[in-house]
Amino acid sequence: MKKRSEKQQDLDQLKTALAKVSTVILTTFQGVKVEEDTKLRRAVQAAGGSYRVVKNTLAERAAAGTPAEPLLKNLTGPNSIAYTATDPVALAKVLTKVAKDVPAFRFKAGVVQGRVLSIEEIQQLAHLPSKDELISKIMFLLQAPAQRIATALAAVSRNLVVTLNEAVKADKFGAGGSGPDPVGTAQ
Repeated sequence: MKKRSEKQQDLDQLKTALAKVSTVILTTFQGVKVEEDTKLRRAVQAAGGSYRVVKNTLAERAAAGTPAEPLLKNLTGPNSIAYTATDPVALAKVLTKVAKDVPAFRFKAGVVQGRVLSIEEIQQLAHLPSKDELISKIMFLLQAPAQRIATALAAVSRNLVVTLNEAVKADKFGAGGSGPDPVGTAQ
């Protein structure tokens, strides 16, 4: 059994973590095998999050005064939480994939930036593009007009060179001596 000081330390650590995060997803882990749990923890960590099994009273006390408070109140049964301060979509994608692979792992609810989400909303969140994907799409959209302007400017000079080249080939400048002298060197 843990000593009172160890319990207080666990409470303080979880409270600090929950105060910093923007996303908390409440799950149940009952029936999840050890190897599946290990894969889950690694996947959540790779997505920039944390995963831990929590005692209900510890979770409720730690969540007091944080955005996760409405989610972690009056918990019953075995619970675990996954949380992140970075990309909520990445965390939701990882957990949704795990839930498909491991039937014993199930969502209960979640909180994203202070808003409580249902199971369906968490699954919808998992289908959104990630933060990195959105940033790359925005960068592409911002660069597209500049690329079009550069292409249009290059096309003007390219078209001028092509026209002059065709005129020289057609002997429009009188290189053969029959036309006017464009430079004015003949006297």
